[in-house]
Amino acid sequence: MRTYIAKRLLLIVPTLLGAATLVFVIMRVIPGDVALLILGGDQGQIDQKQLDAMRQQLGLDQPLVVQFGTWLWGVLRFDFGNSPRDFLEPKAETLILTTTNGTRAIVEAAADCDVVFVGSLLNLEAVAAAARERGEDMEVVCAGVDGRFALDDAYCAGRIAELLGGERTDGAEAAVRIARSFPAAEDAFRASVNPHDRSIEADLAWCARENAASVVPRFVAMRGPAAEIVRA
Repeated sequence: MRTYIAKRLLLIVPTLLGAATLVFVIMRVIPGDVALLILGGDQGQIDQKQLDAMRQQLGLDQPLVVQFGTWLWGVLRFDFGNSPRDFLEPKAETLILTTTNGTRAIVEAAADCDVVFVGSLLNLEAVAAAARERGEDMEVVCAGVDGRFALDDAYCAGRIAELLGGERTDGAEAAVRIARSFPAAEDAFRASVNPHDRSIEADLAWCARENAASVVPRFVAMRGPAAEIVRA
């Protein structure tokens, strides 16, 4: 029995490697340019230097063997490049970015609201001040995770709602009380993820910083399937 189990466990390695190789090959052979899709335009609409820079950033200018090794190493470390720390320095005057949950929330909010600001703990006081200056009813929209409630989002929404003041709905009051129940932002963030998942450890601490930026991003228009965000 032990021998059988050992053999089955050993078979897992080549099976996973084969699956990883298959996924990588499929991503490379499907029609379309990944860099072009990220930049959100047709070949004639995107500056060639921008396109070349994006391909270099994605490692698409490297040999396929190097690309596969880099991708596989990221998979083994659960690092898929989805980190806010990847954008610490300006990369271009125009940035087209899509996220799993945040982009959807922005687009949905824009369908219901005349003005949409993008906020987080990083620009907490700035975004609350910008919203208060409007002197209108405000709605805090959480991105969530695949349409589901997320504790870290509720914490952030509660911090913003508390700074906005005024009369609160039951949902806003609940978010404020959730925020008050944690001694610090990092505690709330850690409570909302698998404690055994250390792949985003550095991201948690980075995103838990407060008022690190005074910039308030504002939605201005839809450009095809992309939402254009500018500095308010």
